[in-house]
Amino acid sequence: MSAELPTAPETTPATWYRDPAVWPRERERIFAKTWQFVTHESALPDAGSWVAETIAGWPILLVRDEKGRVNGFHNVCRHRAGPLTEGESGRCTDGALTCKYHGWRYLFDGRLRLARDFGAAANFDPRAFSLFAVRVEEWRGLVFVALSNDIEPLASLLAPIDRRLPEAHWSNLGVALRRRHDLACNWKTYVENYLEGYHVPVLHPGLSAEVDSSLYTVEVEGHTIFQWAPTLRPGTIYNGAFAFLWPNTGVNLYNTGLMMERIAPIGFERTRLEYLYLMPGGHAPSSGTMSLSEGVTAEDKFIVERIQENLNAGVYDTGFLSPKHETAVAAFQAFVRAALA
Repeated sequence: MSAELPTAPETTPATWYRDPAVWPRERERIFAKTWQFVTHESALPDAGSWVAETIAGWPILLVRDEKGRVNGFHNVCRHRAGPLTEGESGRCTDGALTCKYHGWRYLFDGRLRLARDFGAAANFDPRAFSLFAVRVEEWRGLVFVALSNDIEPLASLLAPIDRRLPEAHWSNLGVALRRRHDLACNWKTYVENYLEGYHVPVLHPGLSAEVDSSLYTVEVEGHTIFQWAPTLRPGTIYNGAFAFLWPNTGVNLYNTGLMMERIAPIGFERTRLEYLYLMPGGHAPSSGTMSLSEGVTAEDKFIVERIQENLNAGVYDTGFLSPKHETAVAAFQAFVRAALA
C-alpha cells in the first residue's frame, strides 16, 4: 500500500494582502504585541546616544543613560506631541532630550526636567508627565522593543536560536552599514517570499551559485523559523543559515557577521526593508557580500511587487502551498490567522 500523501494547505485569501481594513487590526494585534528589532548596542556607544525608528506607525526612541542602560520611549512629547529628535540617530550633549516644538526637556530616564516657560498652573504636576515608556531588552548585543508589557520575555522568543546556533557568538560585532529598500507591496507578501527557498533556483542565480537549493530545508520551532541551505564551496559568503523571528525580523548569517533584516510595514500597501549589517569590529562588508546581497534584494523587489499587482487585480483569490517547500509559509499564515482571530 502506498504511503498517504500529505495535504497541501490552502493559502490565506488575497483580500488579506490588499484590503486596507486589515492593516489596523494587524497593527494592534500583531505589532503592538510582539518584540521588534531596532538596532545593535554599538549604535548607542555612550550616555546621550540615541536611535529613532518607526515601528508600524509608532515613533520610537532609544537612548543610553548615564548608568549605561538603554531606555525606550515613544518619541512623543507629553505637551503637544512634538518630536524629541530629528533624524535617525545622534547624541544629546546637554544631558537631556529636548522637544523640537516647544523645548520641553526630559532626562534620559524619561522624567520631565523642564517645561520651558510654561507658567504656573494649579492642575499641572511635572512629575506626572514623564515620557511614555516602551520595554527594551537586549540579546547578544541586539536591541529589541515591545509596546506591551503583556508578552513573553525576549529570551523566550530567542531560545530556539540559542539551542540551534550555540556557536554563533556575536560579541565582537558592530554596526558596519545600514541600507533601506522601499517595496510597493504588503508586508506579508514579502515575508512569505523570505520564508521559502522554492523560488531560489528560478529567481536568484547568484544565490543558487552559493548554496545547494536541492537540500534547502525549513524547520519551525515555536514562533521561530529556520532555513538551512548547505553551501557549495568553502569561503562562500553565506554560511547556509537563516532565521525568522515572528512577525517581521530576519537573521541572515554570513561567514564573517550577519545582516539583521526588519520588514517594516508602512500601512497596508508599502514595506520598507531595514538592513543592518553587523561585522567584526564594525568594519565594512566585503564588496562580494554587498554585491550578492543587493542583487538578491533587487530580484526579490521585482517579484514581490509583481505578485502584489496580481493580488490587487482581483483575479487570484487562494492557492495551495507546497507541503515539500512551503511549510514555513504555512506556519506564518497560521500565526497571522491566530493573531487576528
